[in-house]
Amino acid sequence: MRTAPLAMSRDDFRTIGHELVDRIAEHLETLPERPVTRDESPSEVRRALGGDQPLPDAGIDARLALTEATKLLFDHSLFNGHPRFFGYITSSPAPLGMLGDFLAAAMNQNVGAWKLSPVATEIEKQTVRWIAELIGFPADCGGLLVSGGDMANFVCFLAARTAKAGGDVRSAGLHGAPELAVYASTETHTWIQKAADLFGLGTDAIRWIPVDDRQRMIPSALRRQIEEDRQRGARPFLVVGTAGSVSTGAVDPLPQLADICREFDLWFHVDGAYGALAARVPSAPDDLRGLSEADSVAVDPHKWLYAPLEAGCVLVRRAGDLRNGFSYRPAYYHFDDEVLNYFDHGPQNSRGFRALKVWLGLRQAGRSGHLQMIADDMMLARHLHKLMTSHADFQALSQNLSISTFRYVPGDLRSQLGSADVETYLNQLNQELLTRVEKSGEAFLSNALIGNVFALRACIVNFHTSVEDVESLPDLLSRLGKEADQTLRTVRT
Repeated sequence: MRTAPLAMSRDDFRTIGHELVDRIAEHLETLPERPVTRDESPSEVRRALGGDQPLPDAGIDARLALTEATKLLFDHSLFNGHPRFFGYITSSPAPLGMLGDFLAAAMNQNVGAWKLSPVATEIEKQTVRWIAELIGFPADCGGLLVSGGDMANFVCFLAARTAKAGGDVRSAGLHGAPELAVYASTETHTWIQKAADLFGLGTDAIRWIPVDDRQRMIPSALRRQIEEDRQRGARPFLVVGTAGSVSTGAVDPLPQLADICREFDLWFHVDGAYGALAARVPSAPDDLRGLSEADSVAVDPHKWLYAPLEAGCVLVRRAGDLRNGFSYRPAYYHFDDEVLNYFDHGPQNSRGFRALKVWLGLRQAGRSGHLQMIADDMMLARHLHKLMTSHADFQALSQNLSISTFRYVPGDLRSQLGSADVETYLNQLNQELLTRVEKSGEAFLSNALIGNVFALRACIVNFHTSVEDVESLPDLLSRLGKEADQTLRTVRT
């Protein structure tokens, strides 16, 4: 019999697997007692790994390899599942989703063709429909699971280009075609620049539409820009609305944008990677309902459906627009056209079974469970905003969805807000405070730039985060803010 270096006996697999599950269970139970992250330098992390070692010629015992990997990850990681991780829009992973990834890896399905993954394909199809139902998008839409928000937005961008650019851009490219124009607010995520760059338009094709004092696209400015472009011979084809901006959670006036797109026959895409999943929550902004009028929506289950990374979702109103944008049929493909083959609907041929962990989570918590968890996250962010509004050491700046922004303001400077010198100093002070918070391991925040103001930003997409975790923030930030202020003033003098 053949003996392969990667093979493992049934008993060894069972023993090692059970040990790993036990370690992960212990890790999850004790995570709130651990620092969110450790203040380690890159060289310290590389030294712990032995990063300079060459590829070994001989292998090691599988149990030892997994034990060492587990220790490395537990000892040298930032834990975005920690209840006091308020940094980026990365959720706490649902335990059932972790096990779903394990099961998906064991099956190792290629969910590119139905023949290669019959039930996995049907699970993904059902998952897409359930996500559409959850946010109020037409349930008969087309869609698929991808790696995350950037890729979901890319797929929708390409579907829009094929549908609205004029001519056969898939064969002829953009050579000789009219100048294409795409419209996005100045708060739009940087995926739009990557898309314009990657797909042949160039970033000069982006028309950056200004925002109001709530960081929302101004519809009248959009209309003016579209009219100007048409008058000079450019071809507008795509408007991007944002349902939950990265910086502040702002939601564009989606119904008004949809009306403009219908008027000018443009593709209306909503980047809802973060906020779309809150559309049916009673306390969500009314403008979120407008995403139901979009031609396409990008959604991230690894944000507010609490699925482990990676999981993005594409939703396109007319499934045929995906096929028109991506399908090729080489001679070596012999697959049934009467079933759903995902290689016809997106950029990948070989595709992992991302849908399983999302599908399991949707089954475990259901519609009401997910809406309640999202509502709880939003409630906690509003509570934090109220705490910062009433606290003498802080200036509350914005609150949208589950994001609250604020800054530390020493008492003796409060009366001088708006002064150029004071504003410059406060930006420097809050940058230093953010660094100190991250190094402390007691919490983890990120930042937003609101106008010219450097703001601290807390985002809650974590079903483990409690009122106690939120209420611990003001005292922690006040203490570290006073230390940072004293240090900076000493340096300045």
